[in-house]
Amino acid sequence: MSQAASYRPERAIVELGDEFYDKVEPADFPQAVLRFRNDRAAAEVGLEGLSDEAWVRHFARFEALPGNLEDKLALRYHGHQFRVYNPDLGDGRGFLFAQMRDEGGRLMDLGTKGSGQTPWSRFGDGRLTLKGGVREILATEMLEALGVETSRTFSLIETGEALHRGDEPSPTRSAVMVRLSHGHIRIGTFQRLAFLGQADNMAKLTDYCLRHYYGEAGGADAPARLLGHVARRTARLAASYVAAGFVHGVLNSDNINITAESFDYGPWRWTPYWDGGFTAAYFDEAGLYSFGRQPEAIHWDVVQLYGALGLIADEETLRAAVEAFPDHFNEALRAAIFRRLGIVPGDLEADLETIVAIQTAMVEGSVEIDRFFFDWRGGRRRAPSPADAAYEGEAFAALAGQLSAYEAAPGALDHDYWSDDAPCSMHIDEVEAIWARIAEADDWSALEAKVAAVRRMGEAYRRVPLETA
Repeated sequence: MSQAASYRPERAIVELGDEFYDKVEPADFPQAVLRFRNDRAAAEVGLEGLSDEAWVRHFARFEALPGNLEDKLALRYHGHQFRVYNPDLGDGRGFLFAQMRDEGGRLMDLGTKGSGQTPWSRFGDGRLTLKGGVREILATEMLEALGVETSRTFSLIETGEALHRGDEPSPTRSAVMVRLSHGHIRIGTFQRLAFLGQADNMAKLTDYCLRHYYGEAGGADAPARLLGHVARRTARLAASYVAAGFVHGVLNSDNINITAESFDYGPWRWTPYWDGGFTAAYFDEAGLYSFGRQPEAIHWDVVQLYGALGLIADEETLRAAVEAFPDHFNEALRAAIFRRLGIVPGDLEADLETIVAIQTAMVEGSVEIDRFFFDWRGGRRRAPSPADAAYEGEAFAALAGQLSAYEAAPGALDHDYWSDDAPCSMHIDEVEAIWARIAEADDWSALEAKVAAVRRMGEAYRRVPLETA
């Protein structure tokens, strides 16, 4: 295998022992056609030098990477699904394939989706539709560009099977996907241990997460410290979803990573307008995970971690971390909204009032979220725009007065993206049009062009640095 010198294999997960996972075998796919390889992400872990042939061997046939995990590990976990506890979960169509350190020294996982059945597949076939893989590429690329901490779609390989799905035209094409993510441990992993009363394993997992994801040693206060980290980072995740206009769709406790990195994209959507009731999943009839309720949903999941850690810690020592979530969220929302707008924050209370004014103006003026942040980048209205008529209304007149008190962030407009005629977006009609080109003519050019456009937008946003963890 040809690789960069920065490839640093790890096997940290084996520290936990086989009570945390099941060893599985990948499916033997009839074909393997490479459709997407994320060389930008691969460069961060020293794998960009792989040839396409080697890439397919590792990420479709799952030949072990040098010095890495020999076994494929389907992790065990439980979780609440739409607030109903389910003890029959676990990696049902994926496994942990490899671990390594990235260029910043973080422990990273390569995990699969659509790689075959496991003991946790229940009645599923363990496969992934090609459309599902394409959608995950689009979701992760857009979220990364907008500053959301997210897993990256590392690889997508078409596998030559005809899949039948009840919610889309069938048969449909199949694929196997690999994600690069900062950890594979979920809140539901802790819930499982609490459900089974495994205090020793709970303590072991707590120390593992502190050591490998937060760079801290264990100790008597380890559960409280871990919960504090998770509460702060999940609050930031919730705020970043709001600023991005993103709706994850299924924020169950098994879908919240202990590092608070967004992952697992099923029925996601971007809401065109600021609509708190906008949902991504047709089956979310009560709007539990709607755009406006995502902070509440994520906070609720953190409370489940609080409850699980009560197995090994006094709940009084844990409560402060959970109760701090709203304050963490407000601070993170200010940072995320102001970064997207490209202005320098001031007093927190005044800044939160400005955010309310931004939301009000967008709602009253029926202005799309992407359009607003594009037109008002740097805190000043930039003309001309298709939304100019709305900007002449009272709500935007009041908002303009508030924004005039803020300075543009250094570098906020230092990219030619801000001179485009329209913002880059990711609405459902665009996603369906990209897939239609692939489904009807095997034409991948629209996907490639969209990924390039999204990455260009990301370059423009990165001129204003992300908040550090």
